[in-house]
Amino acid sequence: MSEQGTGKKIFNFGLLRRVFQYAAPYKRRFYISLALAILLAVISPLRPYLVQLTINDYVHKGTTGTADVKLTMEQAIIWITIIQIGLLLIETAFRFYFSFLTAWLGQTVVKDLRVRVYKKILGLNLSQFDKTPIGTLTTRTINDIEAINDIFSDGLIPIIADLLSIIAILLFMLVVDWRLTLISLAPFPFLIVATYFFKESVNKSFIRVRNAIAALNAFVQEHITGMAVVQAFAAEQQEFDKFKKINKDHRNANIKAIFAYSVFFPVVEIVLAVGTGLMVWWAAGHATGLQDKEARDLIGEMISFYLCLNLLFRPLRVIADKFNVLQMGMVASERVFKVLDNDDYIKTEGTYAPQQVKGRIEFKDVSFAYVENRYVLKNISFTALPGETIAIVGHTGSGKTSIISLMNRLYHIQHGSIKLDDVSIDDYQLDTLRRNIGVVLQDVFLFSGSIMDNITLRNPNIPREQVIAAAKLIDMHDFIMQLPGGYDYNVMERGSSLSLGQRQLLSFIRALLYNPSILILDEATSSVDTESEQLIQNAIDKLIAGRTSIVIAHRLSTIRKASKIIVLDKGEIKEMGNHEELMKHQGFYYKLHLMQFEKQAIAP
Repeated sequence: MSEQGTGKKIFNFGLLRRVFQYAAPYKRRFYISLALAILLAVISPLRPYLVQLTINDYVHKGTTGTADVKLTMEQAIIWITIIQIGLLLIETAFRFYFSFLTAWLGQTVVKDLRVRVYKKILGLNLSQFDKTPIGTLTTRTINDIEAINDIFSDGLIPIIADLLSIIAILLFMLVVDWRLTLISLAPFPFLIVATYFFKESVNKSFIRVRNAIAALNAFVQEHITGMAVVQAFAAEQQEFDKFKKINKDHRNANIKAIFAYSVFFPVVEIVLAVGTGLMVWWAAGHATGLQDKEARDLIGEMISFYLCLNLLFRPLRVIADKFNVLQMGMVASERVFKVLDNDDYIKTEGTYAPQQVKGRIEFKDVSFAYVENRYVLKNISFTALPGETIAIVGHTGSGKTSIISLMNRLYHIQHGSIKLDDVSIDDYQLDTLRRNIGVVLQDVFLFSGSIMDNITLRNPNIPREQVIAAAKLIDMHDFIMQLPGGYDYNVMERGSSLSLGQRQLLSFIRALLYNPSILILDEATSSVDTESEQLIQNAIDKLIAGRTSIVIAHRLSTIRKASKIIVLDKGEIKEMGNHEELMKHQGFYYKLHLMQFEKQAIAP
């Protein structure tokens, strides 16, 4: 998902075809927009032609004929004027509908594509989030997909419409007077050269802008989320200087694009002026020696050609810009498709979905690495019988949290097997597996919204009464009711309006609510005070009865009653047994126990 590859070929018809596959459900509107593009191209030369017809056939004749002739000519001019007004209104209506259709098509495709991308992100393995900045995925889901909209609203279909319009006007001019056409378009090669350099310059600038936007999103998201750390270590100035540098890169990329526009558009105007001047110069010289009628017809042709040149150069002014928009949309689509094509997703092929899980867990020779060949778990083997409480202890980084991440398939193991009720967890339907595993993490994440929403995760099938019953089980109901709005109290983003201990207790209610067959507690009491810990411990004693529980704890006093204690060190199991057995053995657990209680004895 990197931002590299800016030097490779961007215009890719295969990629463009894949983008337009998302318009397949709306092909009727797509075909209508193409039909409108053709119709607008046909209409484009009609107004210059009517102006030429009016001047040559009616204006001049009406100035030299009898009174009756003059009256007839005036009526004809009025009718032609009415026809032109009607034609203008029809063209305006068609252009409006064309613009609306292409914009509608783009936004609809963007909606569908964004849903698909977000669904894909939801299914990615956690390893992808370990390697990819959140701001980058945000850019893919929002900014890059929005750029794909431009392929429809300002890209391919409008380009086709402009090209057809240019061709129609050129054919009209050639039919009317090929010599005058060639003279008028003599400076046209200069415009082609200018357009090429403009396109290349703006394209490079746009790529730099996209990369800068991704960098800005990633930086801002990360540092606002970690603002407490930035302020705690008085690092505001250093981080602000980094932000200014990234922001300056973004500005410089935009300024280069602005400079290209500032040069290109005046060049177009100069080329148009030179073409008009050459047309007048040639016509003035050519009119000498012509008969009166031919001279009058030449005047009509000149006015018609002047209108045609304006109609011709109007799309030429923007067509290079539209090509850049198209290319940037394709660059964005390529990045989006990299997310969609990412094969590091959570495997959901399992179909086993039992009504009830007993809770027998077996790890057999499990080895796991977040990064290839750098194993954080090595040959882990243990068994938890239904209803048993397994405690896992060890120093930070020993692999405790990795074990529970593997249990509910947040990551995939490299070697060995993990079984639940003697069935590989890969064979389970993912929803069934996770529905039977309740998890309380050390780092509690609460979403912006009410307490009720955070506990139920917006599951409409969970009634309020069930939430209240779970809250009462761990004596949180009274605290919640003291908050403004009670269960409807807004916890704000990441639960910032609550303390760490309160957030931990809410996550515990969340786990209780789903009545899981297996309960996993990852440092569940690490962020709470002694009083709150006692509340949770009492609730745990009630909850784990009849359930298989895996408890990870630094406070060894909370796991004395565990059926089995597993001691990890550097990803390997060093000891296994209950509290009494491990204390008698006087190995790793014994040393951890002594170290912890010595610290508690020294603490004031």
